Amino acid sequence: MRLRLFGLLIVATWLSTWLGTSSALAAERRVALVMGNSAYKNVGRLANPVNDAALVGDMFKKASFDSVDIKLDLNVAQMRKALREFGGKARDADVAVIYYAGHGIELDGTNYLIPTDATLETDSDVLDETLPLDRALFAVEPAKQLRLVILDACRDNPFAKTMKRTIAARSIGRGLAKVEPTGPNTMIAFAAKAGSTASDGDAKNSPFATALVERLPMPGLDLRKAFGFVRDDVLKTTGYQQEPYVYGSLGGDDVSLVPAKPAAAGPQANPDSEIRRDYELALQIGTRDVWSSFINRYPSGFYTDLAKGQLSKIVAEEARAAAAEKARLAEDEKARLATERAKKVEQEKAAAAAQAAENARIAAEKAKQIEETKAAAAEQRRKDAEAAIAKAQAAEKALADKIANDKAAPELAAKQAAEDAKARENEQKVAAVAPTSSPSSLSPQETAKQVQSELRRVGCLASDADGDWNAASQRSLALFNKHAGTTFDAKLASFEALDAIKAKPGRVCPLVCDHGFKADGDACVKIACRAGYRVNDENECEKVRDKKPIATREDAKKQDTERKQKESAPTAPQAKSSGQIYCGQAGCRPVRSGCRLEEDRAGRNNALMSGRMLEVCN
Repeated sequence: MRLRLFGLLIVATWLSTWLGTSSALAAERRVALVMGNSAYKNVGRLANPVNDAALVGDMFKKASFDSVDIKLDLNVAQMRKALREFGGKARDADVAVIYYAGHGIELDGTNYLIPTDATLETDSDVLDETLPLDRALFAVEPAKQLRLVILDACRDNPFAKTMKRTIAARSIGRGLAKVEPTGPNTMIAFAAKAGSTASDGDAKNSPFATALVERLPMPGLDLRKAFGFVRDDVLKTTGYQQEPYVYGSLGGDDVSLVPAKPAAAGPQANPDSEIRRDYELALQIGTRDVWSSFINRYPSGFYTDLAKGQLSKIVAEEARAAAAEKARLAEDEKARLATERAKKVEQEKAAAAAQAAENARIAAEKAKQIEETKAAAAEQRRKDAEAAIAKAQAAEKALADKIANDKAAPELAAKQAAEDAKARENEQKVAAVAPTSSPSSLSPQETAKQVQSELRRVGCLASDADGDWNAASQRSLALFNKHAGTTFDAKLASFEALDAIKAKPGRVCPLVCDHGFKADGDACVKIACRAGYRVNDENECEKVRDKKPIATREDAKKQDTERKQKESAPTAPQAKSSGQIYCGQAGCRPVRSGCRLEEDRAGRNNALMSGRMLEVCN
């Protein structure tokens, strides 16, 4: 019974540190975006990023973040959408954090995050198929107190090995390039120092992610010191081969990811609560050596019993694997003897050995199932105990808050009355001193100009604010009604419409870009296609096809004119002939005009000359 109470006390201490909420936490809004890309389509799959994203996202949830978005295996369009939506959440946040695990690339000193559908056949494809790191910095920029980007993307990049260079002097670095954020209170954490690569390790999670979830959520711990602990942990885990690095700077005050909890009244928790933390870490690693080390360090106690159960489960699994291997070898030996037609005695002996090995395997399997059942039951008892302690603490805290509120109620009422009186006095002073600032004193043209200015700010009006409430201004107010869900009269520039538009913190009307441009945040950027490609009607890059020469209408008309001229030209005069043909040694030709053919009578008696015709002319 004493051991059980001791264990419950340790659980209570850890829960109060890890899961407890306080007035400081309630006053500070914290949001996080977690992205993990593993299933790349054109290179090999990464084992750890999805696991790391799930682990880090769970850490933010346990740290009581107000919003945690976990996005896995994103293509380029999905990554842009996730960053755009997170940028909207960061506008109302004090702390904004982005964690990315996957492939990254450095091109000419600029870092890019690689989506799962990237091809990157040439270095120019990086501009079209990836997202620059500056896009993530732009998303966290609106946060008021802390802007943090964590990159577990320093792996050895397979795209760089096959990528063709369009410019020989273009630099593609190893790992990621050093970066210095320009915004205040901004930090960028790399899994490995600039110019070096990170290791995924042999476990389910990378050494960097494992160290992050161990160090960052410690309440009140300054981020600079927390990342220093992460650096030390990763260096030890990787044999001093991988050194995480942080870029950026913070002010002189401590800045923690999880604010420190105020000291609670009443009995203090047991200082040995680190046993709980060590048990959780051992549970994540889950090897025989880790559990043996835990039991050696803590020989007895609530968590020691749990650790022994986990160790027994591992031993049972090893025994089952050994028995299965022995059974397999016995079956192989039995089959070999049968194939070689060994003696019957040897075959029977091998069959008996195989049967014994199979029986041992079955027994080991049953023993393993028993140990797993025991370990699962013990783990469930631990979770039930933690839930009971958390419930008891919540009830105790609610009672303490009620008592404190009851005591402070008269003081709060008096303070609120004083504040209300002061506010009314200030309103009277403002009304007496500056009556011209009221909306009723504005002329219609000034009112229209202010409404136009606000419509431009929320992206509904493209023209200048000139005070002329024309058709373009009316269309812009109607467009605002459509996207904001309001029903203002578009024909008038009213004070009610002005107040409603001012209440919108950012863009309301969607950004419409001309052909050849695309929306990137609140600006239109020109679409850059690689060599041999052009922007089509759908604003997408398509390959330029070779055009075959085609005869134009002008060429056909010219040829037809030349043919008609030749046909209409008069023929050249020809010498008249008698229609007879004369053939001699030089060939045949028409008989000349005024001539005729006669038989050569002189050679008639000559057999060789008989029948010879002569051309006789007058």
